[in-house]
Amino acid sequence: MERVPITKTGYEVLKKELEKLKTVERPENIKAIEEARAHGDLSENAEFDAAKDRQGFIEGRIGELEFKLGNADIIDPDRLSRDRAVFGSKVVLENTDTGDDVEYQLVGPDESDINEGRISVSSPLGKAIIGKEPGAEVILQAPGGKRSYELVEIL
Repeated sequence: MERVPITKTGYEVLKKELEKLKTVERPENIKAIEEARAHGDLSENAEFDAAKDRQGFIEGRIGELEFKLGNADIIDPDRLSRDRAVFGSKVVLENTDTGDDVEYQLVGPDESDINEGRISVSSPLGKAIIGKEPGAEVILQAPGGKRSYELVEIL
């Protein structure tokens, strides 16, 4: 079975979501199903249908999270080497066209949030950064054309 790399922070976020689904969302949904059932004819009961759909989503997400957490390989970014960009690394890139600097952390797909400066290692930019050393050129083929960065620093 393939291990899935994740940061400790990302692991805790998924664990918290799983706990909420099991202790809050699932019991609330069970009550909603019971209330909808009490209204009578289930064949024309939109509340019942919606609650059952929600139940399917909740159970599916619980299964997905349990699988991900069970196969998680927690990576501590503080213990990583800073000579090459790897999963969990925080990097500073300079756009060679504009001179602007951006800072990203390379994380797993479940943790990525561009607004928080976290990009997935499986994204095109993430793939282009992995394995690079400070000073290396990072070229990304974007829909708007080629973009070129310099890996300035690994934090």
